[in-house]
Amino acid sequence: MNTIPRWEDRAASFGSVAEVYEQYRPGYPAEAVAWLVGGRPADVLDLGAGTGKLTRALVAADHRVVAVEPSPPMLDVLEAALPNVDARAGSAEAIPAAGSAFDVVVVAQAFHWFDQATAVPEIARVLRPGGRLALVWNLRDELVQWVHELWAVVAPEEPQLIGDVILPPGSPFGPMEVATFRQTQRLDRDAVLGLARSRSYVAAQPAERRAELLEAAAVVIDRHLGSDGVTLPYVTYCYRSRRD
Repeated sequence: MNTIPRWEDRAASFGSVAEVYEQYRPGYPAEAVAWLVGGRPADVLDLGAGTGKLTRALVAADHRVVAVEPSPPMLDVLEAALPNVDARAGSAEAIPAAGSAFDVVVVAQAFHWFDQATAVPEIARVLRPGGRLALVWNLRDELVQWVHELWAVVAPEEPQLIGDVILPPGSPFGPMEVATFRQTQRLDRDAVLGLARSRSYVAAQPAERRAELLEAAAVVIDRHLGSDGVTLPYVTYCYRSRRD
């Protein structure tokens, strides 16, 4: 039976695939991070930090980073990988930080999971006046045929592109600027299946249905896999807006 998991179950599913997420999800291009945050060292909150995919790039760019993540398994992976980062359990709706503590709040691959009516005022609270909200998503390029076929199986509910980001009415943020960047991953069969396992649509399914989806994904992969794997292209969508 083809079941669509509830939104709440999908949002909560990442803890069950934290190690898989860490191993196979892509990071973020350095030029995208520079556009989002700026070139000078800043106090940055990585909100909904997951396993620290973006956190790494922020640290590498010499920013002073606090990472906040609600999922204990995801936070465990982040802390193991980045033991010197200030990592805190918490959510976008109740950020464990003082007011006006940050120059930039970045949200990677997570803003759509937030209760934005509550989260956006919380983000504004922890930003200094003139501070920046920065959002980023890695989205695979489905103009490539095998990518389109695979994601029709493992993530049919996900959008094929990111459109305008509209903040809630009364938001204290200014106009949203937009930029896109590109990157690729070179993957073998196991890595592509790992990416499939990390998708919320798959992770939130009952075990039997999850196995069926991964079997269908393997059929697509085997039809397109070369002797040296496949190249998965991504478009990295970036948004930034300043707090009044």
